[in-house]
Amino acid sequence: MPDPANPQRRQFIEIAGSLSLAGLVSQGLLADDERSGDMIYRKLGRTNERVSAIGLGGYHIGVPNDEQESIRLVRSAIDRGINFMDNCWDYMDGKCEVWMGKALRDGYRQKVFLMTKFDGRTKAAIARQIDESLQRLQTDHVDLMQYHENIRMEDPDRFFNDGVLDALLEAKKAGKLRYIGFTGHKDPVVHLRMLEVAQAHNFHFDTAQMPLNILDAQFRSFAHQVVPKLVEQGIAVLGMKPMAAGSLPQRGLATGIECLHYALNLPTSVVITGCADRQNLDQAFEAARTFKPLTQSQLSALLAKTREAALSGKYETFKTTTRQDGTALNPQWMG
Repeated sequence: MPDPANPQRRQFIEIAGSLSLAGLVSQGLLADDERSGDMIYRKLGRTNERVSAIGLGGYHIGVPNDEQESIRLVRSAIDRGINFMDNCWDYMDGKCEVWMGKALRDGYRQKVFLMTKFDGRTKAAIARQIDESLQRLQTDHVDLMQYHENIRMEDPDRFFNDGVLDALLEAKKAGKLRYIGFTGHKDPVVHLRMLEVAQAHNFHFDTAQMPLNILDAQFRSFAHQVVPKLVEQGIAVLGMKPMAAGSLPQRGLATGIECLHYALNLPTSVVITGCADRQNLDQAFEAARTFKPLTQSQLSALLAKTREAALSGKYETFKTTTRQDGTALNPQWMG
């Protein structure tokens, strides 16, 4: 029985229980997994799309010192089975989209589900950013366009009231995008507000992206608060920052494989991870190859050994600082 005099232990037990429920929910998703080679493929929410359970993070495309090295890394990921490509209009001032666009030449574009994001908060800014992304990516359309950095309580209102949705629907009608989603890394409350405002406007998002890692389970938890609602509504769950921006393995709190297995165990359609070199790419495929649903004891052990590090939020700086709030640091991006 939980000790009512120990609220931190009670919270830990409640969170572990909720994640157990999330794991049970995910069994329906996991039972529908398809394996080919070393990769797992899952359904993208209510769509008929099948995507790799591991997605290639777009920011890290720009990390290698050499453009050709980056192109080889992207193509190797695709050749080995990753078909979900992440990117964003603002990553490295557009360099990440440019390099990915070059990597997707020679027939590779047809092999992938391509996603990018925009920062605009006005109709004109969004239309311009969409066209710039398409030009950089060397394609006439992306498969998924996402509203980037839903991090302020007013961001959901701006999506529906400032011409954002109108711009997206016009682009969709013109064939420039197929699906619409949103992202955010700050606080699950903002994601919940986006879902509430969307329901009030009778709009259904295709995807939602958020940090899903072992630390998140016990601090401002997207897994605890947001993921069950997404599953209930048939919105594809896109996990990002599975290693808490590197904090978990760098501080010896969990291995990279443990981090990826944890995120894959949630009802995620895709776990997006940055792979700046061959070693990280190999790790991503090894995680997919060896993944099996976690037992409750395995999950509890992961939560227990990271609990102290998680509770302050100091290692999830994207939640507790403005360090990764691109639109806050660059308001001109929003138009």
